[in-house]
Amino acid sequence: MPSYQRLGAVPHKRHTQFRAPDGRLYAEELFGEEGFSGMYSLLYHRFPPTRVSKIARAGAVCQQEWPQEQHRHHHLKTADVAPGGDPITGRRLMFYNADCAISVARPTDAMDYFYRNAMGDELLFVHEGAGALETTFGTLPYSAGDYLVIPRGTTWRAHPSANAAQRLLVVEAFGHQGIVPPRRYRNEYGQLLEHSPYCERDLRPPTELPVHDERGEYHVRVKVNGALMTYTFDFHPLDLVGWDGYLYPYAFSIHDFEPITGRVHQPPPVHQTFEGPNFVVCSFCPRKLDYHPQAVPIPYNHSNIDSDEMIYYVSGDFSSRRGIEVSSITLHPRGIPHGPHPGTVEKALGAERTEELAVMVDTFRPLTLAAEAEPLDDPRYPYSWLD
Repeated sequence: MPSYQRLGAVPHKRHTQFRAPDGRLYAEELFGEEGFSGMYSLLYHRFPPTRVSKIARAGAVCQQEWPQEQHRHHHLKTADVAPGGDPITGRRLMFYNADCAISVARPTDAMDYFYRNAMGDELLFVHEGAGALETTFGTLPYSAGDYLVIPRGTTWRAHPSANAAQRLLVVEAFGHQGIVPPRRYRNEYGQLLEHSPYCERDLRPPTELPVHDERGEYHVRVKVNGALMTYTFDFHPLDLVGWDGYLYPYAFSIHDFEPITGRVHQPPPVHQTFEGPNFVVCSFCPRKLDYHPQAVPIPYNHSNIDSDEMIYYVSGDFSSRRGIEVSSITLHPRGIPHGPHPGTVEKALGAERTEELAVMVDTFRPLTLAAEAEPLDDPRYPYSWLD
């Protein structure tokens, strides 16, 4: 789990008087999950966070389904998604179920408002681009290859670097668990174990807490209960003087994931990076391939009997697939097998290394395809295993 962090000024003891230089009390806020039973942090505001001057409905959160007459594999060519919007409005929904929603985005606009997802944690994978998130907890720089883990209820906005094309994969997680390191990588105290493919040093929390005591009119767009609300405040919403605790946004680079390899082909769980409510996230990274003298160093045929497998292709040559482009997404749904394309097994024999880079999301409840996925779909893909 993310370890204890502290940034800025906090009082010696929690729930005690903490005053500004002019004698005013700072406003303490418990920012926590599962009521008072989950992870939390204590936040100290210059202004009470309850001080809202206006509330307006900004719209509904729509999930339009692409009805499926056939149960089949899909290949979505998301490289063709038109750029536009900001990191929120530019999202194009591809899949969803009761546990998660998966979108892609190629944002071009700056955010002139702040955003807070009160429905779920967010995992942003930065395929292309760089910049910084301004968050309640401070500034979090990011660059290509970063996962950005943003706990639900965090107020933030993105500042992309100038002249840097942006491309994002976004996973929203609904339910109490949120997005966390896998349980099997943690000991009873929450510390990442020695055999984990990454450790706490690889998790980058905010390291700068800018001073924001400005007054004016500031808008926070809140996603909650299937709708968008705009909350207006007469002070800058990122007004903390300090915070401490275990719940905060952080970055983790896919390039810091240390692949687990073996003499024969290792199953996808060795690539697991995060877990969410009824889904897992895996990172396929450049690595040494299987080194048994008779190893077949690419995945064997397998049936997703009770899970849907979505893979987003980042870079490199994904040796078991053919005809797959960078930024493509494949969906291999439950109940039907998939595996290496014809010719790829013989071609891979004797290979010692792969440079593939991809992100996989396996869900344990069926994914619904969204309407925005339909024009990106290659209808020939289910037949690509024919010679």
